[in-house]
Amino acid sequence: MKIKKAVIPVAGLGIRFLPVTKTVPKELLPIVDKPILLFIVEEAFKAGIEEIVLIQGRGKEAIVNFLIPL
Repeated sequence: MKIKKAVIPVAGLGIRFLPVTKTVPKELLPIVDKPILLFIVEEAFKAGIEEIVLIQGRGKEAIVNFLIPL
């Protein structure tokens, strides 16, 4: 049986990364030049995942705005 769907929780508050996470969600913090979430999504697609579900918290519109153009 092949796994086709991934569920990624992105609902944390990121209070350990304050004050940076006041403006940018921790999932969009960059590693070198790419956001962390983009690394996760790319690896999931390389592994053959066809559908990715993100469970996000309130007030994280930046994640949706980042992923819509992809």
